[in-house]
Amino acid sequence: MTINGSHPRHHLDEIIHAPVRLSIVAALAAVKKAEFRFLRDTIEVSDSLLSKHIVTLEEAGYVRVQKGFVGKRARTWLSLTERGRQAFDAYVSVLQKIMNNSGGTSDASH
Repeated sequence: MTINGSHPRHHLDEIIHAPVRLSIVAALAAVKKAEFRFLRDTIEVSDSLLSKHIVTLEEAGYVRVQKGFVGKRARTWLSLTERGRQAFDAYVSVLQKIMNNSGGTSDASH
C-alpha cells in the first residue's frame, strides 16, 4: 500500500476505521471471545448489520467466527485473530499519534 503525506491519518486501517467495525474490534480486544448476541447488544446494532461487518473483518483475517451449540441452541462466538489484534494495536497507536499531533509540524503558523 502506498501512503502519501506525512500526517498519521494516512496510516489508519480502512478496514477497522468504519465506526461499527471499530466498535466490534475494540469490544473483542477486551475479551478472549464474545457471543454474537452479547456483542450485538454491547455495540447496539442489528443482527444484519453486525453480520455484514463481521464478514468484512473475517475476510480481512481480523476476526475468527466459531459456530456451535449450547444445548439445542445454535451459538456464534467471535474473537480477534492475532492479525486482528496487531491491526487494532496499530490503529490505536496511529490515533494516539494524531491526538498528540506528532505527525504534523510543530510550527502552528503554517
